[in-house]
Amino acid sequence: MPIPSVLLAAAQETSKADGPGWLLRAVIVVGVVGVAFLAWFLLRGYGNQD
Repeated sequence: MPIPSVLLAAAQETSKADGPGWLLRAVIVVGVVGVAFLAWFLLRGYGNQD
């Protein structure tokens, strides 16, 4: 099992070189998909009102 401090050091070095990178992209994509799903879920009932 890798040592956590070594993993943190490696992650810190890559984040300095590339910026937030894939983690920030993943958070943004999951957030956008989540908002779209929430909007669909909340708005789907409005079409059935008569």
